[in-house]
Amino acid sequence: MNKSLSRPTVWLCLALLAVARLLSAQAPGAPPAAEHQAKAWLAAFNSGDRAALLDFLKINRPSSAEHIDEEMRFRGMTGGFEFIKTEESTPSRLVALVKEKDSDQFARLTLEVEPDAPHRISKMELWAIPRPAEYAIPRISQDDAIAQLGQDLEKETVADRFSGAALVGKNGKVIFSQAYGMGDREKKIPNQLNTQFRIGSMNKMFTAVSIMQLVQAGKLQLNDPFGKYLTEYANKDMSSKVTIEQLLSHTGGTGDFFGPEFDAHRLELKTLQDYVKLYEKRPLKFEPGTKWEYSNYGFLLLGAVIEKVTGQSYYDYVREHICKPARMTLTDSLPENETVAGRSVGYMREGPGPWKPNTDTLPWRGTSAGGGYSTVGDLYRFAEALESHKLLDVTHTEMLMKSRADRPGGDSYGYGFALNNEGGMACFGHGGGAPGMNGELKICPESGYVIAVLANLDPPAAQRAADFVAARLPIQ
Repeated sequence: MNKSLSRPTVWLCLALLAVARLLSAQAPGAPPAAEHQAKAWLAAFNSGDRAALLDFLKINRPSSAEHIDEEMRFRGMTGGFEFIKTEESTPSRLVALVKEKDSDQFARLTLEVEPDAPHRISKMELWAIPRPAEYAIPRISQDDAIAQLGQDLEKETVADRFSGAALVGKNGKVIFSQAYGMGDREKKIPNQLNTQFRIGSMNKMFTAVSIMQLVQAGKLQLNDPFGKYLTEYANKDMSSKVTIEQLLSHTGGTGDFFGPEFDAHRLELKTLQDYVKLYEKRPLKFEPGTKWEYSNYGFLLLGAVIEKVTGQSYYDYVREHICKPARMTLTDSLPENETVAGRSVGYMREGPGPWKPNTDTLPWRGTSAGGGYSTVGDLYRFAEALESHKLLDVTHTEMLMKSRADRPGGDSYGYGFALNNEGGMACFGHGGGAPGMNGELKICPESGYVIAVLANLDPPAAQRAADFVAARLPIQ
């Protein structure tokens, strides 16, 4: 036993070990092994005690023990899980409904164990799912929903789980806007409504609108292979098969670019062409059009297509054709080595450790796949410009928000926009998340609401706040 463990930790570890031993010799009528293991894992995970969880995983799930820091980070994101109900139970398999303790998010836990003692966990999956109808959150008045949002954000800020800004609009009028927490902890600069936050994948929306503007102008065809425009692309199998439409809907099989290769070249990748040169010889991950899989590289390629067709840099095109007509004066994607006076510092945390700047994880510059920075006000103006057809005509706007593929978790995806209809609130938009940054934009045409939340902390700080108010606002 680790002598550095506190007395409560020692007792918890002993209790978990006792549970594991009991699994090999269950009394008649005792819960099945899979159920025992699920509840023992839940107790260890919910404790928030790294040593206790590690000891449990070493015995029962050794492959997860190797990633204990990721497990603890996940614990910090969720606050643990509340067991709701069993959906399926056999001696070797359990499927159960659980809910995050720190949010409204439900998940489905699937756990399988080996048939022989000590019944180690052979499979464990947690998938976020839409909130089941039987556990629906009652919709309340607009005033009450906004009041609850403010109270929730205050609570989350005090608990050091939120730092950022939030805005809610209704039929063209802002009904809530407030900033929380610190934009720079070292310099003690508080966040304000005009603070610029890194937005991660949210600017996939700008890329998708840019592509559709070129389609509307007759300069692109959605069913064209991207190789028609990137004629020198090295992998002809990919460039001749994958269409613009498949890149927009993440169904092209083009894969991601984050990983060891990106980490090794992070500060060398300064243009979209730098990314293309590094990754263009990779094979397809799957046959285009056969399934949905999120692809940052696919949106990187869309940015390269925009540059080829227009003769402008991606950044200049977005400034001129998205930001200018939408009056987005605080949105851009300057390189990280250039000073942006109003830009917040992003803070990341590994497990239960302290928040630290995310500087060493940032790319040299944002791309058409994600990056750059914006404000909640600018995102609201983007939503207003899109809905009032200042960026695209009616036909091409509607094409963006038509479902093209279902996604894990119960929602679907259009062209650069995610679509969901949870609890009757139909919205489209996009989120963004990476260490030290999180954002969410929900545009809900039928109810008239626009919800924009940005945070300079790890996910799901902003997503949680956006989901919280969207679940409570009245539909009519």
